[in-house]
Amino acid sequence: MRRRGRLPAVLWLVAVTLAALLARPANAAWCIARSGASDKALQSALDYACGPAGGADCAPILTSGLCYLPNTLAAHASYAFNSIFQRSRAAPGACDFAGTATVTLTDPSYGSCTYPSSPSTAGQTGSPGSTSMPGTPTSLSPKGTGSTGGLNPPDVDSTDSNAEPLATASLSSLALLCFMYMFLQLW
Repeated sequence: MRRRGRLPAVLWLVAVTLAALLARPANAAWCIARSGASDKALQSALDYACGPAGGADCAPILTSGLCYLPNTLAAHASYAFNSIFQRSRAAPGACDFAGTATVTLTDPSYGSCTYPSSPSTAGQTGSPGSTSMPGTPTSLSPKGTGSTGGLNPPDVDSTDSNAEPLATASLSSLALLCFMYMFLQLW
């Protein structure tokens, strides 16, 4: 017969794992480059994002930045898109960039490159564009790609199809947390 309050090691492992998964911010989401986007469309969106109109914090994807490697168009665009997305407080439609971006609930950070997950970590200081650097659209072009020459604003649609999965993920996390609490209380 087991004493109340003592759980087998496997159940503790499950509980700790679930708690770690739920420990991230309630609506943590990131904006990344869509895998099927063309290089031309990605370059145009990256030029916009790192330009004065976009206002992304593109310093980390410059040659000396922590997120420069991998030196690919998709990686650089993902970081720039996410910068704008976080600064907009993950507003519906803020992660589209003419169809080249998508929202993910999986943290795209790697190694020493940390993707911001909130406006407070997105380098939001002063007015939008205050941290963008002059001339960055062409200096951010990875080897083998060229600038398309124009700045295109992202498409902003108030009915973003990515907003619903965020709400569903938060609700399912809350339900799972309640279930864990009740289970541990009854055990």
